[in-house]
Amino acid sequence: MLRASDPHQSDTVGWSWHEWSLPHRAACPALPRHRGSILWQVFGLGAGLATAALLIGFLIFVGALARQERTPSDRADGIVALTGGAQRIGDAIDLLAGGYGRRLLITGVNERTSRDEIARLNPTQRALIACCVDLDYRARNTIGNAIETRRWMRAHRFSTVAVVTSNYHMPRTLIELVHALQDSDRVLPHPVVTEAFDADRWWQSPPAARLVASEYVKFLASWVRTRFEDDPERSRAAILIGRGKPVKMVAEPLAARTLD
Repeated sequence: MLRASDPHQSDTVGWSWHEWSLPHRAACPALPRHRGSILWQVFGLGAGLATAALLIGFLIFVGALARQERTPSDRADGIVALTGGAQRIGDAIDLLAGGYGRRLLITGVNERTSRDEIARLNPTQRALIACCVDLDYRARNTIGNAIETRRWMRAHRFSTVAVVTSNYHMPRTLIELVHALQDSDRVLPHPVVTEAFDADRWWQSPPAARLVASEYVKFLASWVRTRFEDDPERSRAAILIGRGKPVKMVAEPLAARTLD
């Protein structure tokens, strides 16, 4: 029996094992890379490309936002203003007064807001507001705005509509409207530009950066959703995204009716 305490025997054993292992090592082929590491590399590459695509898309999205307001190049049957900013309603009423549409729909109005309050904010247009402005209290979100716009256009037999909303909100609004309306209908965008959001210096303001980033994500969600659904009124995805049905059934407040 060999003992480790014997130097000669210990060296012999070590030399013999080393000599025996060399030819066997040389004869073994190189082991292939583990499949898991290759999959991780592919996944990392895919994630990098997806991130780059999202970033490029975001820059294109911001670059396409309107920087200044323009007078519509054509007249429409009706005008639709989406709530979310006082200037949107004011601009829409100005378009109506200028003859760019026969009627105005203000969609997504808060239930506590009456026609009288809107007239108070636009005192020179009281008569116009009383005769030619419709208020929608049912729309909960942009999807609901599109649904209510479709219903309103069908009720009045309109085929063209000018849409008034903020410049950062316009891309998503157009996706929802084009999806909800018929192919023969025309949508004329009128983006509202305010000093509160500077599309050229959004990165210098954290609130503006969060706003435009949020709108970009919602824009992508709307684009994907509308590729796979036929009607927003029957869309389960619209309910999930909007955290509830896009429209609700409520009556116009009594205060809003008294001036009709």
